[in-house]
Amino acid sequence: MYRKINRKFFKTWSPEMAYVLGFFVADGTMITNNRGAHFIEFHSTDKQLIVMVRNILVSDHKISVRSPRDIRHKIAYRLQIGSKEMFEDLSTLGLMPNKSLIMKFPTIPEKFQMDFIRGYFDGDGCVYFKQHNVKDRKRKRWIFTTRFTSGTRRFLESLHSGLNLTGGFITNKKRGYELVFSHQDSLALYRLMYHNDCDGLYLHRKYKLFRKAVRTLYGIE
Repeated sequence: MYRKINRKFFKTWSPEMAYVLGFFVADGTMITNNRGAHFIEFHSTDKQLIVMVRNILVSDHKISVRSPRDIRHKIAYRLQIGSKEMFEDLSTLGLMPNKSLIMKFPTIPEKFQMDFIRGYFDGDGCVYFKQHNVKDRKRKRWIFTTRFTSGTRRFLESLHSGLNLTGGFITNKKRGYELVFSHQDSLALYRLMYHNDCDGLYLHRKYKLFRKAVRTLYGIE
């Protein structure tokens, strides 16, 4: 069955293209099957993201649902698109199958860099904002941090450089690496990623937690 899709989507830079590309770098897959067919897939446990990507791509492809085998895990959603043209356009942009351990930071026009980073953050980033008890203190302390994860340290080094923030550090995980920012740099990251003209291209859940943190700690709307 022929499915509708904007197969030219990755040929021209735009805020939407950069955002979707960032999300794909975080949570996308490129597949060539035994018959030579080419597929690209988007994966997420946030259905909002998958639906938003499908709408941006002007697609009517089905979103499949995978129930977790372990009750500790979330339901996962997948958007699979068969398109050799889109597969090749992503290859031209530097992506490839099994990219997680060898991914390089793509060359992105400066005006679209934050859209790409926000898309990547919505796929492989997190914001943490909670109160913690501090030893020898009566009052609890707010902890506000943001993190990007990747299988390649070089990718996070390039991302860190692109953000041009004074702080932040990269740490090893069991599987890959994390780029971590504390209070002040998380505030700066919020201002960079959620600029006035980002046109709703973001995962609402993470944005709301960012908003709560900057309102509570800095009184900023």
